[in-house]
This record gives sequence, structure tokens and C-alpha cells, in this order.
Amino acid sequence: MKVQLGVNIDHVATLRQARRAAFPDPVDAAAICLSAGADYIVVHWRKDGRHIQTKDVALLCKYFPKKVHLECSYTPEAEKIALKYKPYSVCIVPEQPGEVTTMGGLNFTPAVQKRIAQMVERLHKKGILVSLFISPVADEVRMAARLGADIVELCTRDYSEATSPKQAQRRLQELSLAALLAKELGLEVHAGHGLDYLNVLAVADIGGMRCMNIGFAIITRSLFAGLPQAVEEMKDLL
Repeated sequence: MKVQLGVNIDHVATLRQARRAAFPDPVDAAAICLSAGADYIVVHWRKDGRHIQTKDVALLCKYFPKKVHLECSYTPEAEKIALKYKPYSVCIVPEQPGEVTTMGGLNFTPAVQKRIAQMVERLHKKGILVSLFISPVADEVRMAARLGADIVELCTRDYSEATSPKQAQRRLQELSLAALLAKELGLEVHAGHGLDYLNVLAVADIGGMRCMNIGFAIITRSLFAGLPQAVEEMKDLL
């Protein structure tokens, strides 16, 4: 079975917000991506509003039910938006002020565990699947299962930033072991962060891998090839 593709369209909104214009519209981008073969649309709602706005979440969930995968932190504000607009699934991610992008998996302090468990329960009551963005470490996978997650998204940052083939292979082994454990615990396995047209195939080939969530590489490729072709090329790799 082919691995599914979630296309993150945050950077379409980044371009729009650079001029505070009405275009390019993430809704239009979502329609194009899905028509070109994407399985899901991924958007990250951030409190600072640097790209995706609350109105984008509302419209995307309205027009593309069962196709929106919302990334957000475990803050009350983010939870409120998720519960109100009811995307198909929510990936709870860490979020730090000033970060360029999400830098790694969740840090499961006791306070964070308690907060996430509460959020997972409320999202489930609305019929929303829950994913946790984690490092590919056995203890993190087990924690995700204990907190009631349906899905784990394994952070591929260390793999994507490997500086040698040997280091990349070591990171792939970590991802493979984490994916195997997640499947044994009944979790669906996704992966994302820094994946592109050159490095994605090795991760997609990991046993049990269900979905790749990719944004920056596809959107930048679309500047030269067009968005439909950029999505189609990535989908073909998977």
C-alpha cells in the first residue's frame, strides 16, 4: 500500500501575510493539492498568526471535511479552535516563541502530560483523531500511547539534517524502531520535518509508515514547476 501524503500549505499563507493581501488563498491551494493527489491538507495554527489564520481553519474544515489535519500547540486557545472547527485530525506539537519552525518533539513534563491528556479526551469527544509529534524514541512512543493518541508523527529533523550517509542510516534505524513499536502499540505512524524529494523515500519505505507530512519542499518546488506538478511528483515517490 502506498504511503499517504499530507501537504502542508502554511507557506501559501506566509506569502499572503507578507503583504496582508487576500491572495494567494490557502483554500485554493488546498483544492489544487487534493486534485493533484494529496490525501490530506496540513495547516499549523500558531498564536502569532504568521501564516494560517483562524478564518483559514474555518474555511478549510468547511470545504474539505475529513481532509484537514490541523497542527497546533496544547494551549487553551489552540484547543478552542480545534474543538470549534473540528478538523479530521489534530497533531499536538510543541511551540516556542520566535522559532522558525517546530524544532523537535514534545517535551513530556508532568504538566505537559496532564494538559495533553485533557486535550486528547476533549478532542475525542468531538470525534477528532489525535496525533502527537514526538522524537523517534521508545519512551516517547509509549508515552503517546498512554496519553491516548491515535497517531504518532515521528520527527525526522535529525534524519533530514544528517551530515553523512552513516549518520543518516543511524537516524533511519531510530525511526524504524520507533515505527515498529508504535504499530505494536496500535498507533498509526506518520513522519515529517525537513523531508524533501531527495530524502523522503527512505522514510516512506519504513515498515508500517502510513503518511508523510511535507510542506516547504513542495511549496518551493511549485514556484518553478507549478503546484499540481509539485504534488504529483512527491506523490509518485510515495
